[in-house]
Amino acid sequence: MLKYVDRMLLAVRDRAAAADTFCAILGAERVRDETSKLLAARRTVVQAGISEFDLLEPAGEGPVATHLERWGEGILGVGFSTTDLSTLGRRLSERGITHSEEDGRLFIPARPAGGASDQTPGMNIVLSPHEERSPVGLVKWLYEVTNLVDDHQQAAAFYADTFGLDASKFSPIESEQYGYAGQLTLFNPPQQLDRIELSQITEPSRAMGRFHARRGQSIYMGYVETDDVAAVQSALEARGARYAGRTDDPNPEGLFIHPTALHGMLLGVSRTNLAWTWS
Repeated sequence: MLKYVDRMLLAVRDRAAAADTFCAILGAERVRDETSKLLAARRTVVQAGISEFDLLEPAGEGPVATHLERWGEGILGVGFSTTDLSTLGRRLSERGITHSEEDGRLFIPARPAGGASDQTPGMNIVLSPHEERSPVGLVKWLYEVTNLVDDHQQAAAFYADTFGLDASKFSPIESEQYGYAGQLTLFNPPQQLDRIELSQITEPSRAMGRFHARRGQSIYMGYVETDDVAAVQSALEARGARYAGRTDDPNPEGLFIHPTALHGMLLGVSRTNLAWTWS
């Protein structure tokens, strides 16, 4: 029932400054300015590729202000699109999953530590009606959000049931380098890469493990695809922004944009179709 990884939601202190950053690094374009009573925030939406990024500045006490006070700037949630929002909303209600409606979208709050198991494991989710967009900027689209979880099997079963995903199409993953094991909840393979990466920590001393130790079940990062990784690399270097990757390659396979460069969001960038090699 999920179509695409549609957007990322970021808690930021200054949405105008954040928009400037996304425009400079990803070639994003400003789309609109809005207010969210549900999140108690003012929102600037920018588009990069066919995906959107909601840059949320607090307008009072609420989830955005709380995130900034506790963790600083960074990822507040992820958005998925669907071609049948009303049916998906009924499915959530039938399963007792708490959600709210605002501006034609559904918001699912993450399960708090020690909270009920019928909510998402540490991931705020926005569900939006699918809409076609013409791509802009240096990237093609978001295709992945990484959800750090305590039990990837349990999380996979939850997402499959909640969103009507076919678990037989999920792909197991494991990384000694980054210290995790889990699976990719692919929405529609082999036509699309879109998925939730469920990562269960196997080596607590690595960066992902340390993040999980601080925040528990949570969103760790997102991933975008591009035809030209080098162009993104050049944009980063022009701003003196921090990243990691194969800097000696004229067209590197990918890189990681450090959270300090994107208002608290760790963002992976991979060359077109590269991610199929581990999917």
